[in-house]
Amino acid sequence: MKKQIENIFSKTKVKKEPTCPNLKVPIIIDTREKQSLIAANLIEKKANIDFEQLEIGDYLIQDTIIERKTFSDFVGSMINKRLFDQLREIKKYPKYFLIIEGFYYDYDKFNVHENAIRGMLLSIAIDYQIPIIYTENEEDTANFLILVAKKYERPKQEMSIRPSKTFKTSEEQKQFILEEFPGIGPAAAKNLLDKFPTLKEVFNTTEEQLEKILDEKKIKKFLGLLED
Repeated sequence: MKKQIENIFSKTKVKKEPTCPNLKVPIIIDTREKQSLIAANLIEKKANIDFEQLEIGDYLIQDTIIERKTFSDFVGSMINKRLFDQLREIKKYPKYFLIIEGFYYDYDKFNVHENAIRGMLLSIAIDYQIPIIYTENEEDTANFLILVAKKYERPKQEMSIRPSKTFKTSEEQKQFILEEFPGIGPAAAKNLLDKFPTLKEVFNTTEEQLEKILDEKKIKKFLGLLED
């Protein structure tokens, strides 16, 4: 019997199997959210959930706290100033973000100027530096929470201690490495590579050779770091 191929262009919804029956990282749900459709969606998807009374936020996944608001709740908490306290509180955790569920631009429905809403969103992102996730509905929110939990199950990758970039040539890579030495800027790095084409040659240069390119202070720092 041939396997039925799903028509991705069909408007008929296909019943999906549970997405995370083996999810080990628990999604802690605040007890006040126990009767929410998000909790129901997480149970249906067989996510690993637990209910606790959270003093801060609505959902806790490892060290990430999540504050979730429908758009109308977002506007209401903005008006009564409750939102400001909640934003300050979630920043007590190492990681945090705000979910705004069902966001739409029908500003006329609310008794508040549209620029006040825009200004609040900007303040959250710029002043509070809190990421904002926009979700369509309760199921979409549940799927985001599951992805956060799955992220913690992946092996942790070592992160670079400095920003990197995409290099076009090996010369750019070599220059980038040299520029990270104290006192070595783009010009000095290029001069070194003009004189000594490979990094091995640069690192094996003598103090006398470097005197033709760098000043005494830069040479001392450069050689000091190589010999440390």
